[in-house]
Amino acid sequence: MSDAFVTPASVDPRLLEVLVCPITRGRLTWDREAHELISPGAKKAYPIRDGVPVLLPEEARDLAD
Repeated sequence: MSDAFVTPASVDPRLLEVLVCPITRGRLTWDREAHELISPGAKKAYPIRDGVPVLLPEEARDLAD
């Protein structure tokens, strides 16, 4: 088995149904190109590292207005 991780082409829609933004508790959307989960309400982008969403506000990237 290889140690290399392949970034998924998509996020399981069932996962998106249960994950929420830790700031707003609102829905998240998947940005395929950036490999991030987007919270429009908080204007934050949460990274996905090694296939695991990192939903920590201090790890999120601010989105431009």
